Amino acid sequence: MNTVRVNITLPIDIAEMLKNVKNKSSFIAEAIRERIEREEKANLIRELSEGYKVRKKEDKEISLEWDTTSGEGID
Repeated sequence: MNTVRVNITLPIDIAEMLKNVKNKSSFIAEAIRERIEREEKANLIRELSEGYKVRKKEDKEISLEWDTTSGEGID
């Protein structure tokens, strides 16, 4: 895996939490990866939800059209 050196500044309490972590770089990389994946998933859920809300009226109209035609020709 390719790596790049990044210098960051952390609050003292966070730095203290990392004091006993052996591989700080790996730990921080995993934490960042998990956070970004969680945020991307939340964004996707929000976008899908907004899309469903926008299409709700259209979907209901289409459903009603099928309801009226589904019984045609049946006596």
